[in-house]
Amino acid sequence: MMAESTSIEFRQVGKRFGTQDAVKDLNLTIEAGELFVLVGASGSGKTTTLKMINRLEETTTGEIYYQNRPLTSIPLRELRLQMGYVLQQIALFPNMTVAQNIGLIPEMKKMPATKIKQRVTALLSEVGLDAQTYAQRLPSDLSGGEQQRVGIIRAFAAQPQVVLMDEPFSALDPISRAQLQKLTLKIHQRQKSTIVFVTHDMNEALQLGDRVGVMQAGKLVQVGSPDDIAQHPANHFVSQMFASTQTNDIYGVYLNRLKVLGYLEPMAAIDNKLPAFDNHQTIGEALPALQKEGAVQINNGAEPAGKLTNKQLLAFMVKFKKE
Repeated sequence: MMAESTSIEFRQVGKRFGTQDAVKDLNLTIEAGELFVLVGASGSGKTTTLKMINRLEETTTGEIYYQNRPLTSIPLRELRLQMGYVLQQIALFPNMTVAQNIGLIPEMKKMPATKIKQRVTALLSEVGLDAQTYAQRLPSDLSGGEQQRVGIIRAFAAQPQVVLMDEPFSALDPISRAQLQKLTLKIHQRQKSTIVFVTHDMNEALQLGDRVGVMQAGKLVQVGSPDDIAQHPANHFVSQMFASTQTNDIYGVYLNRLKVLGYLEPMAAIDNKLPAFDNHQTIGEALPALQKEGAVQINNGAEPAGKLTNKQLLAFMVKFKKE
């Protein structure tokens, strides 16, 4: 039996298309409230795995359990109302306004109209889109980045227990991609939904994931925290995937998360005598100063972004690793 806290469990799951095995003998537990990332090359089975969670694809063998219940025992409408879904293709309803797109699932779940309007306004504000300007626009009036922002907050609007995200940022420019990664982390931190996120980008996987699962040719070859993956790759394939990232070492991953989540003391608390480090440097490079001074100043370009202390770093790393 699964533990009470377990959200999703794959038990010896396989998926076959004709004579081709897309997923083979998958055993995986995704805990409630975690941001779990599946990473792998095209054709590795990661998207098929994601789609089996909301039964867009049915399993060929094995069984998936959701909150201790087999997925096949849950009525499909009930299952999908509990899950948000974000695609690379965005898939907003073209004949519905931004407000109608965001409010669709809350309306289906019988949320009062006044509460839906308040939620739409709050969510649009959170992603930097003024409700008075954007709420009544159609998707065709938005840029690609704006459409994807709406797609993300639509998925979270009804506060679903699970959100599935399939390569949601891969078609965006680097600036928009970084902004939406930050948005996803912040919404996840606040709502505590279980997120299953698919990407082919190891750098994105390490930055976003509480845990990362690496898939190769339909098989799950390694599951672990970002530092597990970085420091102890299971095979040459995983090692090569990590080698392709923009991060020098695992401390760079932690610094990215610190930067994205704002896990730093505010600028006013900075002692100008502290050693200064830029965002592109790793925590590993800052460790000697942290050991000597007890804190370092993190700069965002030419401007100080905040102060990092040993205590904060250790607290963050414990939280990040969920140990």
